[in-house]
Amino acid sequence: MRGHRRGLLIVAVALAVVVAGGVAVVVSVRRNRARPVSISDAQRRLPSTTGAEAAAGRPAPGVYEYRGSGTERLSLPPLSQKEGPTIPGSVVWLGAAGCWRFRLDFSTNHWQDWTYCRHGNDVEERGGRSWQRWMIGPQAFTNLTTSRCDPGTMVVPTPRTSGQEWSERCAGTSDQVKGVGVSAGPYRFVADEDLVVGGTTVRAAHFLRLRTMTGAQQGTERSDVWFAADTGLPLRNRRAIRAKTDTIVGSSTYTEVGRFELVSLHPRAHGGAAG
Repeated sequence: MRGHRRGLLIVAVALAVVVAGGVAVVVSVRRNRARPVSISDAQRRLPSTTGAEAAAGRPAPGVYEYRGSGTERLSLPPLSQKEGPTIPGSVVWLGAAGCWRFRLDFSTNHWQDWTYCRHGNDVEERGGRSWQRWMIGPQAFTNLTTSRCDPGTMVVPTPRTSGQEWSERCAGTSDQVKGVGVSAGPYRFVADEDLVVGGTTVRAAHFLRLRTMTGAQQGTERSDVWFAADTGLPLRNRRAIRAKTDTIVGSSTYTEVGRFELVSLHPRAHGGAAG
């Protein structure tokens, strides 16, 4: 649930067994089964971005194509669903304050967004949201998590030195989980590296994110993340997440292992109104 994934609260699925029949149920199950999200579907949600370009240390608005794979699992009830292989990444500018929202659609059953802002020479994370849907029989269960991060939660700090660490903390609440969950830990700079994206060499800032989850849920996250050094656009991500939630019928463990990387530096602009 967290892509480059900070401030994570894992979805809690309502534990129920629903017995139903008929054509309507079959159609509902098929419609809600996790599928890749197309670039055109992601474009339809955006405001007009025709002609916009990267500026003031922000990536150009529009829909970027990412490719990747991942598996999300729940131990109770025993469920799983896939991410990718197409993973649209949407950038929307938020006013003139140097902020933007970045959203990844891992599947039709899972999206997450983050709010990033320029603060001096740094890019910081302010918070975000994560949404998931799971099917239990014919019944769909959804969960939305909203998180806020402490000031100074870094994405691309400048200057930076290999091995340098920053302490970070994000807290959030969830539709289906009582209480507040906290995700905190070190954010370590590995190195500036050159990545090739669509035939173009890009200077990338590589970080290692280590998180411990406490409060409403308990768990860990380990993610290697790469951001464009000049704009803060996510370029690559590899992650492993494990979180446990106590329910009325026992403990349920959520695990996610996944990866994605940018295919092209050029976003698909959209000239219509937001959907």
